[in-house]
Amino acid sequence: MCSLAGWSFHSCDTQQASKMKRRFSVEEARDMVMQPATSSELLDSSSESETTSEEECDVEFVVESDPSSSDPSAETAEETEDSGSGWTSKNGEIWSPSNNDTLRYIPAARGLVPGPTRYAITIIDDVESSFNLFFTAEIISSIVDMTNLQGGRSVANWSDVDATDIRAYIGLLILAGVYKSKGESTRSLWDDHSGRAIFRATMTHTKFRLMNTTLRFDDKLMRPSRHREDKLAPIRSLWEKWTHRLPMLFNPGEDVCVDEQLVPFRGRCKFRQYIPSKPAKYGLKIWVTADVETSYAWKCQIYTGKAAGSAAEVGQGKRVVLEMTEGLQGITVTCDNFFTSYALVQELLKRKVALVGTIRRNKPELPSKLLQVRQRAALSSLFGFTKNTTAVSYIPKRGRNVLLLSSKHRDPAVTEEEKRKPVIIADYNHCKGAVDNLDKVVGSYSCRRMTHRWPQVLFHNMIDVSAFNAFVLFTAVDPSWKQAKSFRRRLFLEELGRSLVSAKIMRRKHPPRTPAAVTIVADIQASAAAPDTGTIASGSAPDTGTTASTKKRGLCWMCTGKKRKSATTCIRCEKFTCREHQIPCCRFCWMN
Repeated sequence: MCSLAGWSFHSCDTQQASKMKRRFSVEEARDMVMQPATSSELLDSSSESETTSEEECDVEFVVESDPSSSDPSAETAEETEDSGSGWTSKNGEIWSPSNNDTLRYIPAARGLVPGPTRYAITIIDDVESSFNLFFTAEIISSIVDMTNLQGGRSVANWSDVDATDIRAYIGLLILAGVYKSKGESTRSLWDDHSGRAIFRATMTHTKFRLMNTTLRFDDKLMRPSRHREDKLAPIRSLWEKWTHRLPMLFNPGEDVCVDEQLVPFRGRCKFRQYIPSKPAKYGLKIWVTADVETSYAWKCQIYTGKAAGSAAEVGQGKRVVLEMTEGLQGITVTCDNFFTSYALVQELLKRKVALVGTIRRNKPELPSKLLQVRQRAALSSLFGFTKNTTAVSYIPKRGRNVLLLSSKHRDPAVTEEEKRKPVIIADYNHCKGAVDNLDKVVGSYSCRRMTHRWPQVLFHNMIDVSAFNAFVLFTAVDPSWKQAKSFRRRLFLEELGRSLVSAKIMRRKHPPRTPAAVTIVADIQASAAAPDTGTIASGSAPDTGTTASTKKRGLCWMCTGKKRKSATTCIRCEKFTCREHQIPCCRFCWMN
């Protein structure tokens, strides 16, 4: 006999009873519990319980539940346990497969009108004025001072350069990029037959090479003391003045992108980077914040590597994004998995900025449910939600998933296209290419030249980015400019280059040797003199016997067959003449 909870069960055969399993329903068990035991049974039970262990019981007592009388609270607890399993991350963050408790996203008020600022709109008058907003008179003056300082130290009989010379030098670099000649030698550009006449018309090849050699942005003798603390000392002053101008001239739209730009360079530099995913692979890395709609470079920051003797920086991606978006609110930042983290999302939300980005699967804030790939169908999506963040795991093909994090999207929305991508991925794909597009358009007409000096490489990149930003500003102020043309940017750069070199050409005293270059010099000098006087006065004649009329254009009276239009007229007969029928003349011959 075995006593159990005040009950007595008797078995005839001990061996058979040990193998027997009796089952009672809930009602039978309740009745047995409620029946009082007799005094003799209680006595037997108390005496035998001291000598009989639980393993020696003859009968195993099992209560069989009745499905009709099951406890609903137990089922709810079991469902809660199943639904919560796998949705708690390693760092304790609790996620949910439902967005019932997720707050609705309401973007903050920006208070800024996207596009050029009022300051930029008031200054921009033509193509050159938009570029001068970035390379201001102060920046040009500092380049002039440092270049003359280096030239006086290293070149015998050095002739000082001025702002006109530096702007003409920049203009020639831009024109070389327009003509796809960045890899061509300068000797070829100045060649009589294979070169371009505009280069000879602006300055001699010797002058250009001399300026290219002596171009400096700081005092070299003062550099060692600064270089111990600042790796960017050779160009720090110029870089800070230039980057300070970028956010002053343009307000980004609702979406911005933070990404890295690699400026190609294989020379010696302490902070040169190797990025195998980039086309150039070796170069100088720059963090860039770009407007998604226009690819305007709103903020730039050079990565100079870790300090000597220090450990690798922890949370570098978070720091970079916070610094590159400082001063913005009511926008959405898009970045890749190098930057994205749950901590960054929460910090940006405090600044009223949303984030959309891919995230690495080794992040401790992700629940294990989102990391599972097995037994999941292709083109399927699994969402996880917190109070203000959404994570999604998308299976583009079996055995592989893509993880994204967003504080802008708060529901499990999926596109209606064939691949059924989540809306988070669609928005990410739309906004992620802003910096990549900036690299593409800058590289198509780049003014970069072969050099072993990394400060000059950064200077060339500054010119490229400034020229593209100037194009964005100018076309925003004057949308009708060359609107019918499909190559507006090339026309903009060509006009910008010619505008920068025109001041140098106008004051040129000695004409170049080639006839084409002479014609360019004559046209520019004549067009500059005509609006001031209208007619040629004695003692102030230009180098040719023609003057330009800015009012109208006419057919050349000397052309036979196909007539050419020209705005230049003869100063004596006042008939229109094209370039082919214009004869350059020196001042002495014209006076006589």
